[in-house]
Amino acid sequence: MEATSLPSEAGKPGPVLVTGAAGVMGRRLVRGLLERGARVRALVLPNDPGRAELVGLGCEVVEGDLSRPDSLRDITRDVTTVYHLAAIILSHDPSVFQRVNLEGTAQLVRAAAASAVQHFIYVSSASVIYPRRTPYAESKLAAEQVLRAQAGLRYTIVRPTLVYDEQGGQEFIIFRDHVLRYPLVPFVGSGLALKRPVFSQDVIDGLLLLLENPKSYGKLYNFSGGEAITLIDLARLVLRHAGQRRRFVHVPVPLCRAVAKLMKAVMDRPPITESAIAGLVNHADLDPAEAIADLGYSPLGVHAGFARCFPIRSGGAG
Repeated sequence: MEATSLPSEAGKPGPVLVTGAAGVMGRRLVRGLLERGARVRALVLPNDPGRAELVGLGCEVVEGDLSRPDSLRDITRDVTTVYHLAAIILSHDPSVFQRVNLEGTAQLVRAAAASAVQHFIYVSSASVIYPRRTPYAESKLAAEQVLRAQAGLRYTIVRPTLVYDEQGGQEFIIFRDHVLRYPLVPFVGSGLALKRPVFSQDVIDGLLLLLENPKSYGKLYNFSGGEAITLIDLARLVLRHAGQRRRFVHVPVPLCRAVAKLMKAVMDRPPITESAIAGLVNHADLDPAEAIADLGYSPLGVHAGFARCFPIRSGGAG
């Protein structure tokens, strides 16, 4: 694609590029930026059905694919801020993470530096802290390192934790569906891994606080929730708000890993993977204190967030 020029207006934020703009989080970020007077270039995949929700908002919608550098020609032209949300989170093909999350991000970082972009905001992942990182986490951590190493480009890295709301995020919906699917719920390990689920709007609000904010240059912020909770207690909270009761069967982690390894050897799309197990057994209790102090980031606790998103149905479990 060939990007057109986004004009600047006195007293308003400079032109902004948002990648992954057709996703749930991307669309909300685009709306928030437009409400603040920014001119927005929204990057979407070719034929992405989410594009329809961007048309008419007043942003410039362009098509491109991070795995195809030729499709990103001039994408950062005349842009002052880049919000890089686009990524592959789940895939049975590990090479996709390398191609999109790492190589695609590296291409975008180089383009931003060449275009004299003033601020590159990268949405990474809490999973980069896992002691046994998944291919997804490795790709996100490597992309962080690429961004840090790019000379002359101001950046901010944010690491959201488990994002939730009525529509998602992707990993939370998988977890919630699993908990609600079975009368006897198989649970990997003890369920004592600590998480900080974060309400999606809190992440969007945090991202908007970074817009043309010099205090955030060169910083790493944890965009996590206001309250830590074990995964088993999160499952119980899901059930309570759904008005359901379930029993859990705790399956030893070594057994789960052995089953995942066997399934990987004989199936193209196994229902249980090492990556899924990692997400269930590793702590992701990231402290948002620096974001709170620097930016005024103010995340809800998970109990308050669930009360907003999932009103308790009558007959709910205690």
